[in-house]
Amino acid sequence: MTDQTKQYAVQKSDTEWKAELSPAEFHVLRQAGTERPFVGEYTDTKTVGVYRCRACDAELFRSETKFDSHCGWPSFFAPLAEDRVEYIEDHDLGMKRVEVRCANCGSHLGHVFEGEGYGTPTDLRYCINSISLTLTPADPA
Repeated sequence: MTDQTKQYAVQKSDTEWKAELSPAEFHVLRQAGTERPFVGEYTDTKTVGVYRCRACDAELFRSETKFDSHCGWPSFFAPLAEDRVEYIEDHDLGMKRVEVRCANCGSHLGHVFEGEGYGTPTDLRYCINSISLTLTPADPA
């Protein structure tokens, strides 16, 4: 799934990834699979904190950018910083989409969609698989 010519900060073989990830995590993160809608751990979560890549623990999104898009997956209007994710043109399923990957390890996270109807500051919806993420709650003040 990942670009074999690109050098990521975190580089592992499929054997190493399979030893660290569950079969479902491996399918989504390393084989660009998609979890079913409305079943993910973070779809409806309102907890304040930072969402990290489940494969390499890189910080990707902040809860302040999460919104309810009613699409069945956690949605964000921006990554924590632009250098945290990378974008790959995706023509699978007969449609043009933009895949979102972790820039640190190349793991598949989901897709980003553009549209004024989202009502977000960026007009973007990062539709991310819950299984691609781990939420680190903010320390209570």
